[in-house]
Amino acid sequence: MTTLKFTCMQCGTCCYEITEQPGSKRIPLYPEEVTKLISLSEKRGYNFQVIEDLVFPDIKNKKILVVTYKIILNNQNERCPFYQTKSGCSIHNEKPYACQAYPLSLIRIDAFNFKISIDPLCNFIIDNYDQLLNVDLDNLKIIFKDEFPKAEKFYRKNKRLQLKIRELEYEGKIEIPRELHIKDFNRYLNQWEREEIIVR
Repeated sequence: MTTLKFTCMQCGTCCYEITEQPGSKRIPLYPEEVTKLISLSEKRGYNFQVIEDLVFPDIKNKKILVVTYKIILNNQNERCPFYQTKSGCSIHNEKPYACQAYPLSLIRIDAFNFKISIDPLCNFIIDNYDQLLNVDLDNLKIIFKDEFPKAEKFYRKNKRLQLKIRELEYEGKIEIPRELHIKDFNRYLNQWEREEIIVR
């Protein structure tokens, strides 16, 4: 049994763009989280922007189904607008799922499959790499006792979203093509209205 316990070092690594890999930092947000964060940013005067992340073209209804968004980190400091240098996250108690679970994260294998992984850029992970290298699932749950349940909750929400999309397809309410030429997809992105997919 391990005695190692995750402690956030308030370094902000998770909140900044990766300089060597611009655009690679992905903080996925569900539509309902975006609505809440827009309200918080307006109250605080922050410049908060998102871009669509996971989307599907519904060729039956000629709509783009938006499953998640991601925060645009292209502000002056290349960081999440809610991160404050002196105090850390300014919305700690209202953070999105992805931030609550950090440094555990969901890695998208494909459109319908995810796995839980550990962000190797987190300073706690770097400092404790040797101890974490061969850790089993039971010890992982101990080390990340607060974060692991949140990562599982995040994972389950993604599974519910996938199930909802498949149910809508099965019921004939939407039609998502299995193969699509990039030119057609780009045309749909430019021309079709958006519809957010939300599950509780």
